[in-house]
Amino acid sequence: MSDIDISQVLQQMRTMAAMAENRLPTEMNAEAVKLDFGQLLKNSVNQVNETQKTAKDLVAAFEAGDQNVNLSEVMIALQKASVSFQAMTQVRNNLVSAYKEIMNMQV
Repeated sequence: MSDIDISQVLQQMRTMAAMAENRLPTEMNAEAVKLDFGQLLKNSVNQVNETQKTAKDLVAAFEAGDQNVNLSEVMIALQKASVSFQAMTQVRNNLVSAYKEIMNMQV
């Protein structure tokens, strides 16, 4: 059996939940407010670009016959690059759609 006291764990969970509820929204979102949306978007695009570069480098190394790179690593890197690019494309599509909707609003 385990030496963990359930009542002690529950008390710790209740204490943490109470602490989380007592925080002001400005405290919880202070770091989120500091981030600029444009900078966040730029960082996301750069991260997708790095993922694609990594996948491209792994493909080139595998094609060159590098023994340190196996096929599963290459395939996983390619899938990560593909999924991240598709996600970025969806975000862009939603931003364009929101922009069009805002431009068509009557003021």
